[in-house]
Amino acid sequence: MIRNSFVIIYIASLLLLSGCFPGGDNATDKESELKKVKIREIQKKAALDKFINGMAAESRGDFATAILEFQEAATLDPSAGIFYSLAKNYGYLRKYPQALTNIKKAVQEDPANIEFLYLYQELLSDTRQPDSAVNVLNKIIGLDSSEVNAYYKLALILEKDKPIKAIEIYNKINHRIGDEWSVLVRIVELYERLGKYDLAAESVEGLLKLDPSNVGLQKLLIEMKTRDKKYDEAFKLIDDILRYYPDDFDALQRKAAIYLAQDDWKAAAGIFSKLLTDPSVPKEIKIGVGADYFNRSLKDTTLLPVAKSLFEQLDKDSTYWEVKLYLGAIASMEGNDSLATEYLTLVTELAPWNADAWIRLGGVYFDSGKYEQAIRVLGVAIEKFPEEFAVNFLLGISYMQSEQHESAVKYLGKAVTINSSDINALSAYGYSLSRVKENDKAIQFLTQALRIDPGNVNIMGTLGLIYDSQENWRMCDSIYSAALAVDPDNSIVNNNYAYSLSKRGTDLEKALRMAKKAIELEPYNSSFLDTIGWVYFKMGDYNQAREYIQKSLEVGGEKAVILDHLGDVEYRSGNKEKALELWNKALGLDPSDKSIQAKIEKGGL
Repeated sequence: MIRNSFVIIYIASLLLLSGCFPGGDNATDKESELKKVKIREIQKKAALDKFINGMAAESRGDFATAILEFQEAATLDPSAGIFYSLAKNYGYLRKYPQALTNIKKAVQEDPANIEFLYLYQELLSDTRQPDSAVNVLNKIIGLDSSEVNAYYKLALILEKDKPIKAIEIYNKINHRIGDEWSVLVRIVELYERLGKYDLAAESVEGLLKLDPSNVGLQKLLIEMKTRDKKYDEAFKLIDDILRYYPDDFDALQRKAAIYLAQDDWKAAAGIFSKLLTDPSVPKEIKIGVGADYFNRSLKDTTLLPVAKSLFEQLDKDSTYWEVKLYLGAIASMEGNDSLATEYLTLVTELAPWNADAWIRLGGVYFDSGKYEQAIRVLGVAIEKFPEEFAVNFLLGISYMQSEQHESAVKYLGKAVTINSSDINALSAYGYSLSRVKENDKAIQFLTQALRIDPGNVNIMGTLGLIYDSQENWRMCDSIYSAALAVDPDNSIVNNNYAYSLSKRGTDLEKALRMAKKAIELEPYNSSFLDTIGWVYFKMGDYNQAREYIQKSLEVGGEKAVILDHLGDVEYRSGNKEKALELWNKALGLDPSDKSIQAKIEKGGL
C-alpha cells in the first residue's frame, strides 16, 4: 500500500508548483512563458484532482476506477508517483504486464525511491521472475543497508534454490537486529531440509534463549538430539520437562522413544506400563503401544512376555476387542490353541463388523514371514468376512508363500473376482495357477495384469517360466527379451533366461553372458551358481561346471536338482561311481523325479 507520507509529499509538491509565477520587472516581456506556466498550472491542478479521485477510488477497493483516474492524471502530469499508483492498482487486479510497465517508468523517473523498488520486486515475484526480484532487492540494500525487510524478502526467494545463501542472509539479519524468532524458525527449517541436524539443533537452542520456558521447543530439540543419537543430552532435556510436568504424557512417550532408539525395549516398557494406566491417554495410543511390542516380538521373542503383559494390563481395564485380538495372537504363538480360540471368539462377538484388525494382524504376520500364523488368523477372518478383498488376498498369498498353491488358488481367485483390476492379486493368482499346472489359465491372468502394468518385469519373468515349462520357446524368448529391454540388470530374469537356453543347449554364449551378469549381481545365490555351472556343463567345460555347482551346494545346501546336475558333471568327467552316488542321493530327496531314476537304472546318461 502507498504510504501516507508519500501522498502528502506528492500533493504538496503539486500545490507548490501551481503557485510558481515568474516575477520581476521584465514579466511583461515574457507573456508567452506566462501562458505556458498557466497551462502547466491548470494541468497540474487537474492532475491533482484526478490523483485525489484515484486515491479515493483505491481506498474503496474500486481499482478499475482508480486506474482510469490515475491514467488521466498521468496524461496531465506524467510523474513517477502517478506511475507508481497505476502499477499498484494494476497489481491489485493481477494485470501484471500493465503493472510492470508502469513501475518501470516510476523507477526510471526516481531510481533511488525504495518504496517504488519494493513494489517492483513484489510484481517480479508475483510473475515468477525470482532472479530479477533478487537484483531489485540487492539494489534496495545497496541504497540502504539497514533495510532489514529487503534482507528478509531476499532470503525467502533464495530458500528454494540456494538454501545455504538464504541461511547466510538470515544470519546477517540476526547479526543486525539480534536473534529474531521468525528468522530462527526459517533457519531451523532450512538446516532440517539440508540434513544438517546439528546446526538445526543450534538454531533451536537460539530460539530457546528467546523463550526458555517453551516446552514445545524443548521437545523439538529432544527430537533432534535423539535423531542425532545424542541420547544423554536428549534424556537431560526430557528429565527437565518431567521435573516440572511429571504427568506430561507426550514427554513420557518421548522418553520411551529414546529408549527405543537405543533398542532398549524393556526400559521403555516401564514407561509404557505407566501410560497404560492413565485414563487420559486415548485407547488408540494404548493399543498402538502394545502393537509395537507385539510386532517387535515377531523378531525378538524375548519381548513376547512384555507384549503379553502390556495387553493383559489393558485387558483388566477395558473390553476393547482389539486387545482380545492381540491376546489371541499371543496365545497362538505360545501354542495355547484353546486360549487363542477363546480370545478370537470374543473378538467376533465384540466386533463382528470390523475386518480391519484381522487384516492388520494378518498383514503383520505375513510381513514377518510367519505364514502359518497368518493362515490361522485369516482363516478365522474369512468365515466372518468372505467377501472382503484384503482378507482373501492376504490368506491367498500366505498359502502361496507356504507352497500350498491349491489353497492359494481358491482365495486368490476369489480376490480377483472381487477386484479384477488389482495387479498384485492378478499376478499372485497367475503364479499359483502355474504351480498347480493350470498354465493356460495362469497365462490369461498374468497377461491381464501385464495389460494394466506393461512394464512389470516380475510378471514378465513369471510368464517366461510358464512358457519355458510348456516348451513354447518362441514366446519364452520373446517375453524374456522384453523383460530385459525394460530392466537389463534384472538378476532373476537373466538367470532364468540363461537356464532356459542351457536346457535347450542353444545360444550358449548368450546364456553364459546372462548367467555371469546374474552372478555379478548376486554372487551367493545358490540357484544362480547352479545355472552358470549348468551352462558351462552344456559348453563342455566340466571343471568350471563342477566348481560352480559345488559352490551352489555349499551356499544353499543339498537339493535334488543340484545334486543331479553335479552327478551329470561327474559322469561326463569319467567319475561314474561318484555320479551314481550323487544321483541316488538326489532321488532320495525327490523320489518322484523319473529322469533321475532312469539314469540310475541305465547306469549313465
